[in-house]
Amino acid sequence: MADYQAPLREMRFVLNEVFDAPALWASLPKVSENVDPETADAILEEAGKITSGVLAPINREGDEQGCHWNEGEVTTPDGFREAYQTLVEGGWNGLGGNPEFGGMGMPKTLVAQFEEMMQGANMSFGLAPMLTAGACVALNAHGSPELKEKYLPKLYSGEWSGAMDLTEPHAGTDLGIIRTKADPQDDGSYRITGTKIFITWGEHDMAENIVHLVLAKLPDAPKGPKGISMFLVPKFLVNEDGSLGERNQFGCGSLEKKMGIKASATCVMNYDGATGWLVGEPNKGLAAMFTMMNYERLGVGIQGLGAAEASLQSARAYANERTQSRAPKGAQQPDQAADPILVHPDVRRMLLTMKSFVEGGRAFSTYVAGWLDRAKYSDDDQQRQYADGMVALLTPVAKAFLTDRGLDTTILGQQVFGGHGFVREWGQEQLVRDCRITQIYEGTNGIQAMDLMGRKVVGSEGKLFELFAEDVTDFIEQNSSDATLRPYLEPLAAAVERLADVTELVLKQAGDNPEAIGAAAVDYLDMFGYTALAFMWAKMAKAAAGNAEGDTSGFYTGKLKTARFYFDRLLPRTVALGEGIRSGADAMMAPTVEEI
Repeated sequence: MADYQAPLREMRFVLNEVFDAPALWASLPKVSENVDPETADAILEEAGKITSGVLAPINREGDEQGCHWNEGEVTTPDGFREAYQTLVEGGWNGLGGNPEFGGMGMPKTLVAQFEEMMQGANMSFGLAPMLTAGACVALNAHGSPELKEKYLPKLYSGEWSGAMDLTEPHAGTDLGIIRTKADPQDDGSYRITGTKIFITWGEHDMAENIVHLVLAKLPDAPKGPKGISMFLVPKFLVNEDGSLGERNQFGCGSLEKKMGIKASATCVMNYDGATGWLVGEPNKGLAAMFTMMNYERLGVGIQGLGAAEASLQSARAYANERTQSRAPKGAQQPDQAADPILVHPDVRRMLLTMKSFVEGGRAFSTYVAGWLDRAKYSDDDQQRQYADGMVALLTPVAKAFLTDRGLDTTILGQQVFGGHGFVREWGQEQLVRDCRITQIYEGTNGIQAMDLMGRKVVGSEGKLFELFAEDVTDFIEQNSSDATLRPYLEPLAAAVERLADVTELVLKQAGDNPEAIGAAAVDYLDMFGYTALAFMWAKMAKAAAGNAEGDTSGFYTGKLKTARFYFDRLLPRTVALGEGIRSGADAMMAPTVEEI
């Protein structure tokens, strides 16, 4: 298996040539004071060294060893504690954090590149800083000044890690029926009692303290999701001077035995009157959670992207080395017994599909991160409001489409290897297993599709969709006179029109049939995702076209040829998806329970 190498050239292309991220950062005063192109490039370079040189080498061994539970204590695989300390020493946990509390204040467009490297190098490990970052986002946005002052510096430094405790044995997506209780105490704290499951890195030996953000209900809370509050519950209580005190009244009851991400501790957490503090307002815990979710769901999409990139690197190297049969047009290496399998059209199909999804997905994740930066940092109220709408619309697409295509890509990579892809030695089977969870956690992809179709599109009466459609249409109009882009702009325009047509159709269907949204949702999200990647490939084609002449490296000419492949072979899938959506809900809902 090829050693993972951070795709720095690809990331610089997307940041600097496709989206001109330095110009975006310069336009946001709260960002420009923390980052410039030189700083960003240095961060990318160092991130590449750490992820490729420190995290990737312990990935396979971590998968084989896994985490171990013993009387509530969790031991991580060999090398994980040392790797975590490397991140702590470099300040990487606070890369996107609030500078007021010790964070570096880097924009999401840059942080997203580091996240991809980390997840591509070692997804199990990468979940630990990812969960800490999510906890920090929620705490920074909703915590009291006292809580932020006491906890954020240690979380940003990495001395302490974070965990999010949402799910219960009987309550996954439907958080309104959680049973964990929070009883108020005279000193302003709360006693937390209940059980949480699927808590990623809820217990481990890498950090001094673990800060849990726990969803629970107050005694007088309204029923349903409007009665959920969020509480900060540390593993060790923190003294007034910031030192660690006694162990809190909760612990890890067991670890889940899983299909993948085996080196990540997935914990059952039992709270037995643990001491916690309210984060945000009473009964407003879902608002605090969703502040984090916009960042975390993009982060999960980036996990799928990272696994796909790792799979592509290995499959591409293998296809160049493995010899089998002769090319259809005759021997390409007549002095050898056979040609490399890369000469065969079917192998080309797989590799170009992988490349299309990986490079298009990287552009899309950066595109969404750009809207997150505008929503968070812009001083222009109108721009911030527009960005908020784009973030709301695009977040479920980023989470679901990138992870669905991420799994597709890892499976294609496994297929390129043939039988070797099915055995441990080459690493492809681990990527398939690890990537599979990304379609499930942080809200299953079916839920993401329902969120997109129901809340974002139908719920806004199509107005949020119009924001995206306008952005694509503006790009097409601005470049309509460029003959080199015509092969990309014409099918892109047709794809957006198809998506707009089915959007209008489902809006009408939803008024007559409450099942119409659910019936259309997954196909609609896929159709949206393929259209969004077409937009990204058109943008990349524009950036590459000016440099293609005389390109001896094949970097820019390869971009143009891959764009052509995407538009010819992958974008047409939107036609079939559109026809499925047009059929409505009848065929899906017609069978009785006994007939299914």
